Amino acid sequence: MEPLLEIEDLYAGVEGKEIIKGFNLVINPGEIHAIMGPNGAGKSTLSNVLCGKPGYKVTSGRVKFKGKDLLKMSAEERAREGLFMFMQYPVDIPGVSVTSFLKHAVNAVREHRGESELDTMEFIKMVREEGRKLGLTPEMIKRDVNVGFSGGEKKKLETLQMSILKPDLAILDEADSGLDVDAIKVVADGVNALHTQDKGLLIITHYQKLLNYIVPHFVHIYAGGKIVTTGGRELALELEEKGYAAFVKDNQ
Repeated sequence: MEPLLEIEDLYAGVEGKEIIKGFNLVINPGEIHAIMGPNGAGKSTLSNVLCGKPGYKVTSGRVKFKGKDLLKMSAEERAREGLFMFMQYPVDIPGVSVTSFLKHAVNAVREHRGESELDTMEFIKMVREEGRKLGLTPEMIKRDVNVGFSGGEKKKLETLQMSILKPDLAILDEADSGLDVDAIKVVADGVNALHTQDKGLLIITHYQKLLNYIVPHFVHIYAGGKIVTTGGRELALELEEKGYAAFVKDNQ
């Protein structure tokens, strides 16, 4: 079975500062991994590097996605290949409706796979049905992307995008940031419903509360630009009890 994601001895940074220092990780189909680390540890740098955000520079190392060289792909190519980024702070896109945005995104992925475009009416029906599961009304889906949405609504919209695009690997970067318990449950239920044995999930967080609802197979503690400890779900609970200092003091 070929891994979905292989990261080998990755070094990367931004604005001339090296942040990722010898990072290694393998995610196989069906696996849920969580990367936990304190604020400022560079967790979001990792997600930005993987998704191809401009300004982030890889100085050495190798990253393969479904057997292909991820680092040679543009951000758009990575998305078309099936990599999805659930953003910590979703941006507003004035002038672009949610429906239009999703339809263009889905058809770009389908074109990349050699598939025909979706019928408009069938697509709208699907979006409304998926949105209803997340508490997003048809009126909200007609609005411009994230414009006038609350923090919780933006995260639900991210979940809707994920449910429509059905990526092979989704990266959740602080997906629970700013959410109350009820909203976390809605987002987690949506993510769990999409996770199958052929897809992977990478959760990046500094609290374990989201892991109460999306249970990982592996938990990795990130410090000093690399993974310093790996365990199962129990590691997140131990981290909550002891704090990061017990794990990262020698790797700052």
